[in-house]
Amino acid sequence: MKVQHHLLLCATPTKALCGDPQIGAASWGRLKQLVKERGLEQPERPEGVVLRTKADCLRICAGGPILLIWPEGIAYGGVSPKRIERIVEEHLIGGRPIEEWIVRRLSLRR
Repeated sequence: MKVQHHLLLCATPTKALCGDPQIGAASWGRLKQLVKERGLEQPERPEGVVLRTKADCLRICAGGPILLIWPEGIAYGGVSPKRIERIVEEHLIGGRPIEEWIVRRLSLRR
């Protein structure tokens, strides 16, 4: 199976500075819904599937919830259900990251 993106959302924070757990849960629900509605999890998608994982801590404590998108290594902060909609449409489908919401860029390379 070809994978286009892997999304990790800290939707179940255990520390107070991580963000509001209710917003995290609502964002996770909206992310699941949009990935399904837009057909992003379909194996026959030419671009590849979009995988999603709910995380407890991504170790990026910068105004969570945080959505980390691989392979780009882009971390969006202050994620909400409304922001999820724009991220899915503009970044995942349109290929245009939303610069003003990016809190960190990570790399798997040294």
